[in-house]
Amino acid sequence: MLLIEFVANTRLAREPDFVPKLPIVQNGPPGTVVSFVEGHKVPLPTDQIVWSDDTAGAASVRFGGMSFVGLEAGQLVFKRVRDLRPDAELSPHRGRRMTLELAMVASIHEDDVQVWPTAPSVTK
Repeated sequence: MLLIEFVANTRLAREPDFVPKLPIVQNGPPGTVVSFVEGHKVPLPTDQIVWSDDTAGAASVRFGGMSFVGLEAGQLVFKRVRDLRPDAELSPHRGRRMTLELAMVASIHEDDVQVWPTAPSVTK
């Protein structure tokens, strides 16, 4: 499992559930966004979220089927390694990759181990 802890003063917002009249209109579950104090909003792959909370003053989101790749061009990069929902419930245009700015994230954990930021190695 992947846990992303966002910086302080971030909030989660989710579009209300919507049942379309025509099945073709529905591309997946309602959207989830992280809102930052400056007014920025960043969409998240809602179909991969298994838990989320923002009651402690910062948004924390746990994803299933996602993995932290590392840093690329100054951004944190994540990839979808497996879908959690059946294909019929997902948009064929769903993203396979998610990127976040460094300043948006306080920490990243995979399988309960902090993987970013990493502590500098100690040499003797």
